[in-house]
Amino acid sequence: MMTVTLTCPECGSGIHVYPKVEPTLAECDVCQHQVPLHFNPEHEQAILKDCPCCERKDFYKQKDFNRKLGVTLFVIAAILSIFTYGLSFIVLYLFDLLLFRKLSMIAVCYKCQSIFRNISNINELRPYDHEMNDRIVYSDHDFKGLSIENH
Repeated sequence: MMTVTLTCPECGSGIHVYPKVEPTLAECDVCQHQVPLHFNPEHEQAILKDCPCCERKDFYKQKDFNRKLGVTLFVIAAILSIFTYGLSFIVLYLFDLLLFRKLSMIAVCYKCQSIFRNISNINELRPYDHEMNDRIVYSDHDFKGLSIENH
């Protein structure tokens, strides 16, 4: 079953929801702000074609890894490299390789940054594109699910 993690627009906390076709309001556990969601039958089947939060069709896929944890591990390896003559980077690389093989893929909406796990059509999505992200975030461009080359 697909799970959705959206960001509360009021306090920035994560809100975790499961798709339901009937009109849904997701409530933030921290500030009790309610976010309207628009799920469709495809969402219940774990097919991601449009975002239930912002109703856009532009997504990218990536490994399900916490970026803050990754930066923290890199900083620790950098500090330890002074004492280990760089061996800590090799250990970090091996750990990263292991995680890369074990972690599953997620989809992320370019517009609202909602995260979608356990979707069945993950292979149809493209990896992150910096130019596409900039055009969506800074000029509110809508690619309607097409790649930057096809638009």
